[in-house]
Amino acid sequence: MRCPHCGHQEFKVLDTREAEQGVRRRRQCLRCGNRFTTVERIQAATIMVIKRDGRVEEFNRSKLLAGIRTACAKRPVPAGAAEKVVDDVEEELQRRGRGEVTSRLIGELVMERLRRVDRVAYIRFASVYRDFADEEDFRRAVEGLQREAAPEGQLALLPPERTGAGRRGRPPKR
Repeated sequence: MRCPHCGHQEFKVLDTREAEQGVRRRRQCLRCGNRFTTVERIQAATIMVIKRDGRVEEFNRSKLLAGIRTACAKRPVPAGAAEKVVDDVEEELQRRGRGEVTSRLIGELVMERLRRVDRVAYIRFASVYRDFADEEDFRRAVEGLQREAAPEGQLALLPPERTGAGRRGRPPKR
């Protein structure tokens, strides 16, 4: 490990705490004095992902996180929610104890969790994951969500229908 500021390799540990993500350590570089935080996580057995086309590749946490962050972009999603989804999915995969899992399983686990976090992010993720071909695929997905009650704290997927409303729900000008 190197200092993120000067690249030096010697530090002193100022503080160590247990955290949800692993062991959190506050460090100080012995050369420049810069302070920074590291999180150490236990690396469990490697999970291999079987892709749709039959290729097999190592589970890539950052790739999954990037996809979830894209789905949550410009949404009122709590800070850290995307990381929590990835943590939950990775934990579930480890708990299942299989060395190989399908990308389909990972996608389903992500969608299950995103549905509870933000339903628009869920639709966005599902549209890429399930490869929606046309507006009918979107319509079916949205209708499926509308039959469910929105989780507490989430906005309705679509605003209630209003008669005589103008653009964006404003009353028409007279």
